[in-house]
Amino acid sequence: MYDFDREIDRHGTWSVQWDGIADRFGVPDLLPFTISDMDFASPPEVLAALRDRVDHGVFGYTDWRLGEFRDAIRHWYASRYATEIDPEALVYAPSVLNQLSQLLRMWTEPGDGVVVHTPTYDGFRKAVTGLGRELRGVPLGDLDALERELARPDSRMLLLCSPHNPTGRVWTEEELAAFAELAERHGAAVVSDEIHADLTTDGHRHVPWTRVAEQGRGRRWALVTSGTKAFNFPALSGSYGIVGDPDARQTFVRRMETGEGLASPAVLSLTAHIAAYRQGAPWLDELRGYVAGTMELLRERLATGLPGVVWEPPQAGYLAWIDLRPLGIEETRLQEELVSVEKVAIMPGGVYGTPGFVRLNVGCPRKKAERGVEALIRAATRLRTG
Repeated sequence: MYDFDREIDRHGTWSVQWDGIADRFGVPDLLPFTISDMDFASPPEVLAALRDRVDHGVFGYTDWRLGEFRDAIRHWYASRYATEIDPEALVYAPSVLNQLSQLLRMWTEPGDGVVVHTPTYDGFRKAVTGLGRELRGVPLGDLDALERELARPDSRMLLLCSPHNPTGRVWTEEELAAFAELAERHGAAVVSDEIHADLTTDGHRHVPWTRVAEQGRGRRWALVTSGTKAFNFPALSGSYGIVGDPDARQTFVRRMETGEGLASPAVLSLTAHIAAYRQGAPWLDELRGYVAGTMELLRERLATGLPGVVWEPPQAGYLAWIDLRPLGIEETRLQEELVSVEKVAIMPGGVYGTPGFVRLNVGCPRKKAERGVEALIRAATRLRTG
């Protein structure tokens, strides 16, 4: 029904991924597989709603609490996750990382520890360290290490990525319950970034943090998310969250409306969210199937092209997290080969604190993804045999 094979030229659109490639890699005109936005147009239903709103022609001050925005979110959680949420518990902010920054200021002090899983989304590192807090990483799946870090007297927050970026891991309800129990035991607040939740693959079920919190585990918690990732409109900005404690919620809203001056959100973001959550499910489900097909292509190509590399598609998302450590290739050399010879940009694992991996964004037409994985195979093969 939807054409995900259509290639859209994004050059000259102020795209970070395409036009800003030289800022990160030092070389222009590389084929990018980098920042986590997609090369697909947003759903036609979203585009139609945006056109209608633009045609209205008046863009005065807006209030996200008026109209359909909160009810569209309530509908999405009920229909997608069989989860009832209280629209009165919702908060709004320009972005997920903006929400995180506010919550860090509310629930931690400079010098406090914030516990995350490694590898770690680089936006977390920038937000946490930029505010003078200490990022404390624990290996993915190591519950004992998680407890050791949370038990430190100055560890004040557990910051989750759910599903996890960059690995695409979908936490089970049992794992989330264990995280919640440890956080409560050691007095740590919990912030769960769930922006990748809508992109789970078949056979994997995302559990919103609200489901865990409803079981009485702690009061200082927040779920932060947005429809911008799944429906590909991050440049419209806009995110929302659920803050469990009513007093903390009021504090958050007051900080946003006074300290941050956010009295009026971007109306086109509200419009896009409402259309996506009311009409975008068929597009999203077809997208998920398309990305799953691309991931299977990657699995097959890597298995034949790089013997010794064992890789399975992620449980969520369009980011392929590939462990190249068995090849024994130094990360800097691989990046030089990819950039200077293959003319592609692929994120190195060191950005996320785990050298030896790469993060390949395949939220794109399949022909582009094929070019990326073949370039990776050629570069790695030359370095391995050279």
